[in-house]
Amino acid sequence: MRTKTNDGRFFEDYAVGQVINHAVPRTVKMGERALYHMLYPARHALYSSDQFAQTCGMPFSPLDDMIAFHVVFGKTVPDVSLNAIANLGYAEGRWHLPVWPGDTLRSRSEVIGVKQNSNGKSGVVWVRTTGLNQNDETVMDYVRWVMVRKRDPEADAPEPVVPDLAKVVAPDTLVIPRGLDFTNYDFTLAGEPHRWGDYAVGETIDHVDGVTIEEAEHMMATRLWQNTAKVHFDTSARPDGSRLIYGGHVISMARTLSFNGLANAQMIVGLNGGAHANPCVSGDTVRAWSEVLDKAETSAPGVGAIRLRLVATKGGAPFDLRGEDGKYLPNVLLDLDYWALMPV
Repeated sequence: MRTKTNDGRFFEDYAVGQVINHAVPRTVKMGERALYHMLYPARHALYSSDQFAQTCGMPFSPLDDMIAFHVVFGKTVPDVSLNAIANLGYAEGRWHLPVWPGDTLRSRSEVIGVKQNSNGKSGVVWVRTTGLNQNDETVMDYVRWVMVRKRDPEADAPEPVVPDLAKVVAPDTLVIPRGLDFTNYDFTLAGEPHRWGDYAVGETIDHVDGVTIEEAEHMMATRLWQNTAKVHFDTSARPDGSRLIYGGHVISMARTLSFNGLANAQMIVGLNGGAHANPCVSGDTVRAWSEVLDKAETSAPGVGAIRLRLVATKGGAPFDLRGEDGKYLPNVLLDLDYWALMPV
């Protein structure tokens, strides 16, 4: 008997070169911003105030860069990670255009790698996802890889293809929003006096604050972003009966915590790499610290690019990342490497 329902793709359903156009386009408005600021709560001035954005050369305040990420990501879940065991990492991400209230976003992914795990029960799939607006313009693109269950453990393993991914997005390829100008930047309204020149490569910053993750807010976030992966919704999908907190929820929470010390890292424009090192579940208290990895000049007036490592933890001392064996410590939730724009 044929069924009309969708049980999602399993590992053996993917092939390198396959292109997936994801349903359903979504028009984003100010409601997304209000909910985003409620859930995390975001405070970067460029995404909070039309007046502040206008002094920075923009017509008004765009939606948060992570809103674009969450919506574009969420569109891919029914086709890429509905049967995921875990989302593993990111690379080669760039934000190409701001997202404005009223824009309609959709997503398209190409499978660029597959590799079955040694246990024969699952495999890793790499996809390059592109988020497009209503004008078919690229808003953002990135690579992610995800561990997916096999439908039939006895199915033949495909020829492994592991993509060769850049370790860092070259700073001269970062896209600076048209008109962005930080020469009249108001540090008082932004919340901190620290500018691009005040940060040194190798510097570490403890963001001090912590937020305890609640089950209800996580469920609200996954519904808001339409991320229907079973491990986030269904307690029977994981052996211990817990719901895995959506990795993007941890990213946004850590980014929000980073305001304390990096309030002027206004816009995320590049995603160099990222790993969800250990699972996050309800009740974990997320804290964050950052390390300055690199700095680069840009052609935009008063605008510099800063490369940051953002680490989210659920306890332990700040700045501890890996053990003597080279593996992430068990309290590390997220290791994210990104480029942001900051006034010089």
